[in-house]
Amino acid sequence: MSFIKKKTCFVSLSILLASSASAADLADDGVHSNPSYDASETFSWTGAYAGLHGGAQYKSFNDNGAPAVGGQLGYNFQAGPGVFGAELEGSYMNNEVRVSGGRLESRFRGAAKAKAGLGLDRTLIYGAAGVTTTEFERLRRVSNKWKSGSENWTQGYLFGGGVEHAFSAGVSAKIEYNYVISNGVRTTDRRIGSKSDQSDHVVKFGLNFQF
Repeated sequence: MSFIKKKTCFVSLSILLASSASAADLADDGVHSNPSYDASETFSWTGAYAGLHGGAQYKSFNDNGAPAVGGQLGYNFQAGPGVFGAELEGSYMNNEVRVSGGRLESRFRGAAKAKAGLGLDRTLIYGAAGVTTTEFERLRRVSNKWKSGSENWTQGYLFGGGVEHAFSAGVSAKIEYNYVISNGVRTTDRRIGSKSDQSDHVVKFGLNFQF
C-alpha cells in the first residue's frame, strides 16, 4: 500500500473513532438530562389524622403543673404554603386550684379548634383558636380534708399555636401551647351562686398518624 493510501486510511479511522466517542458522550448527556423519577415530591399536609398527646396544665407558670393527657382527631388541607384545618380534642386533667369560697378541680376538657398555618415542606407552624367545655368539681372541706362536691360543665375559649414536624410513614410530632378561658365557673355552692372566670395554660406534646 502506498504512503498516500496508508495516510488516507489512518485519517479515516481517526475520524470514525472520534465520531463514535462524540456519539457516546451525547448519549450519556441525554440520559443525565432526563428528569429523575426517584426525586422526592413536595410534602403535603392534606388529609385526615388522629393522635395522642400528653403535657401539663398550669393555673400560672409560677405554679406546679398538673398532668394533661388525651387524644385528637382532625383534618388538614393545603393550598400552596398555606395549611388550614379543624380538630376535635379531648383531655383528662387533675388540677386543683384555690378560689374564693373554696377550691376547684378541673377534670375533663373537650375542644373544637380551627387551625391555620404555614407549611415549610415537612414542618408546619400554625395558630389555633376554638371553643372549649371543661368539667369543674367544687371541693368541700370536711373534717379538715377536701372532698368531692358538686360538678358542672363550663364553656370557654381557647387560643394558641404550635409547631409540627412530619416524619416517614405518615407520622408527625408536635408541641402546642393553649391559653384557655372558662367563663362563669361556679366557685361556691348553688345556694350562694357565686361564679368567676377561670383561665389556665396548657403545654402538650403529641403524635399524629395521617390516614
